[in-house]
Amino acid sequence: MRIAMIGTGYVGLVSGACFADFGHNVTCVDKDAEKIASLERGEIPIFEPGLDTLVETNVKAKRLDFTTDLSVSVAEADAVFIAVGTPSRRGDGHADLTYVYAAAREIARAVSGFTVVVNKSTVPVGTGDEVERVIRETNPSADVVVASNPEFLREGAAIRDFKFPDRIVIGTSDERGRKVLAEIYRPLSLNQGPLMFTARRTAELIKYAANAFLATKITFINEIADLSEKVGADVQEVARGIGLDNRIGSKFLHAGPGYGGSCFPKDTRALIKIAQDYDVQLRIVEAVLGVNDNRKRAMARKVAAAAGGSLRGKTIAVLGLTFKPDTDDMREAPSIPLVTGLLDMGAKVRAHDPAGMEQARKELPDIEYCEDPYTCAKGADAMVLVTEWVQYRAMDLERLRREMAQPVVVDLRNIYRPEEMAAHGFVYESVGRPSKGK
Repeated sequence: MRIAMIGTGYVGLVSGACFADFGHNVTCVDKDAEKIASLERGEIPIFEPGLDTLVETNVKAKRLDFTTDLSVSVAEADAVFIAVGTPSRRGDGHADLTYVYAAAREIARAVSGFTVVVNKSTVPVGTGDEVERVIRETNPSADVVVASNPEFLREGAAIRDFKFPDRIVIGTSDERGRKVLAEIYRPLSLNQGPLMFTARRTAELIKYAANAFLATKITFINEIADLSEKVGADVQEVARGIGLDNRIGSKFLHAGPGYGGSCFPKDTRALIKIAQDYDVQLRIVEAVLGVNDNRKRAMARKVAAAAGGSLRGKTIAVLGLTFKPDTDDMREAPSIPLVTGLLDMGAKVRAHDPAGMEQARKELPDIEYCEDPYTCAKGADAMVLVTEWVQYRAMDLERLRREMAQPVVVDLRNIYRPEEMAAHGFVYESVGRPSKGK
């Protein structure tokens, strides 16, 4: 199959490289000439484990290439995937579909012969209908089927998620479209990837509903963590106890500073807006969004309490800036309101992240960035663990204790055991567990 992937962001680049690895001929298209030139040089614009090797392998095999010329790649394609950004629209939280509709118009002008146009971007319910209308309006003779194929990729594990998916959701009622997409995903039948065909609007809603439910699980356990601290319980044992119930499951029950990233915040806001447009109130999702926003802001106060109540003039070391490990993504990262809050309280902030510091500088320009975690901690009055990078899981605690001015550690990801930290002389605060300290 010949595939044109419109957009070389996270979803487009990972999906394009994986489709090429299946044996399809894939052209990734982007208007950003500098980005395309970088990709042609083998430079990957995002941090995703294994993606550089995957791209290099398939470029060498001549199954994957990059271009700014949409017209040629679309004209030759059996399927065209739209994988452009749908950020939250300023003011109302609705998904901004400007790039989706612009892509649809360009595709309509370039398409030749029967083609399946697939929305890979996360889009509100009914967007497929509008994309189809735009294409028909732009080119009434276009022989196209518009389908929905939402992505379910976790940053940091995207390649494995693509090749070993829980499910592949395809929204189309057209038999020709079903056949083309079934053929594109046929290599996954060896891994028994469940292919789920449904109506287009149903597929669009599945994506939002899945992300909102996962965001709800995270927010639920974070509120239970707050209660655990008050009653002297251990939220990690609570999470294990309820997660062993197979009706609940253990995933996304890890207490922390709140969810972030490119999907959950944006998609929960968009889902609320979609519901309002249809005169439906999603009270649970609305509460999830509010609780998560408040939690992020509360983390700076947690640090201040651990450090004695006042942060004015104190140095705080922050380890981990990205919203999760194994990515350089800073979108909606809990570190942003945390650091902003620390600065507002008069603290001097130093930070380290294994992959995200270049992106972090755009969001947090007024802090000091350090080359390693021990330099970051040197002379600090408190250290905050924000992102659970593997590099932070086995630090030399004796060295860390010597480097710090005050042995105060606030662990927002519960990486360490309270008794171990207490044994090394630390005042240790975690999330949803009894406080420990010397």
